[in-house]
Amino acid sequence: MIRRRLSALALGALLCGPGIASAQGVAERLNDYPTEARADYVFGCMASNGQSRQVLQQCACSIDEIAAILPYERYVEAETVLSMRLTGGERMAVFNGSAAANAIVADLRRAQAEAEVVCFF
Repeated sequence: MIRRRLSALALGALLCGPGIASAQGVAERLNDYPTEARADYVFGCMASNGQSRQVLQQCACSIDEIAAILPYERYVEAETVLSMRLTGGERMAVFNGSAAANAIVADLRRAQAEAEVVCFF
């Protein structure tokens, strides 16, 4: 039984060829946001905008638009900077005033503004 499954997998890999691997790579690059990050964004968005079905659809659209504009790594950096800005203390000053931190957050804000135009209007 196991040999048949392995043979079927090997045959499938041979039939699919290299085109499938490259298509899968493109899909992974276009959808690099994990489900948990998308769900977290949608929950926060719905908490801010209401708990209706329409808002759910708008918030899901919004994170999809952000994901299309901003790579996940850059999104995480921006969320980290914003989180650190909420924390007080001298060590967190670098997140409040540095040009690099401001640029990272500005990229996220631009993506959010674009998503709002596309999804909420």
